[in-house]
Amino acid sequence: MLKVIEYEPGVLRILDQRLLPGVENYITCRTVEEVRDAIKELAVRGAPLIGIAAAYGVCVGLHQYRTKKKLDYIIDTLKGARPTAYNIFLILDRIKGRLKDIDDFRELISLSEKESTRIHEEDRLLCEKIAENGQAIVPHGAKVITYCNTGMLATGGIGTALGVIYKSFWSGKLRCVYACETRPLLQGARLTTYELSKNNVPVTLISDNMLSYLFSKEKIDLAIVGADRIVRNGDVANKIGTYNLAVVCNYFGVPFYVAAPYTTIDLELERGEDIPIEERDEGELKFIYGRQIAPSSVKVWNPAFDVTPSKLITAIITDRGVFKPNEIRNFYVE
Repeated sequence: MLKVIEYEPGVLRILDQRLLPGVENYITCRTVEEVRDAIKELAVRGAPLIGIAAAYGVCVGLHQYRTKKKLDYIIDTLKGARPTAYNIFLILDRIKGRLKDIDDFRELISLSEKESTRIHEEDRLLCEKIAENGQAIVPHGAKVITYCNTGMLATGGIGTALGVIYKSFWSGKLRCVYACETRPLLQGARLTTYELSKNNVPVTLISDNMLSYLFSKEKIDLAIVGADRIVRNGDVANKIGTYNLAVVCNYFGVPFYVAAPYTTIDLELERGEDIPIEERDEGELKFIYGRQIAPSSVKVWNPAFDVTPSKLITAIITDRGVFKPNEIRNFYVE
């Protein structure tokens, strides 16, 4: 297991994923603002992991300000980091609810730290359950394609979509994985191939625009991706480019699966159109590693996520089982 995030009283250490795969460097956060910035600037990313980071961020903020009067500010600061992934909002509301009746400050910090540690451990177990439940959809000798990064770098455990892939590989069912590069920030190229290679999983990197040609040349058995938010009708928000993969799968008759924990399911929103989609800085498209690749004056549209309609999704693999998209509205979220 990669050590991605580590907390000790008042201090959060995070593996800086912006520098991978070339440099493995940890940043240290001692203020809630530093935790927020680490999430916002993608030093830490992946819907489950940013929820965990935010939970620890509450502990950091309480150590920083030493008063319960700052709790609302701490929570709101962390909620403002990124708008699309649902986990961060669910987890922060959970912690706020646990702390609302605690007045003694030492007890407040102690409970926040226990709750954050519990959330971290729970996500590890959720990943294990997702991986196990996903084995039913992976045939022997499978060739699998995935998108973005959904493994140990994005969760508190072995991962969601990559968790299914890992367990399939360890059981001898998996033949190989194709990983899309995931423009514009290359999470697939930089992170997924790095992680799979470290764990000796056979992986082939392709650019995002090779999808249709790959499917025309190779028999791909299934696609499996993660999710940042799943709404009542089964629509799924995930990293930009996921919708493209779903369309290609639909055209070629390849099953398209989503793997995510219950913490990603937002039953308060009915349709994908209701999901707030984060738009990021134009520099992410105009520059690569500091080198300019587009004219300074060109207009840029840079959504970080897209929404895959439920009709393109074969099933959603969760810690509670495997569900058809239209069954999500009946999902019970604690």
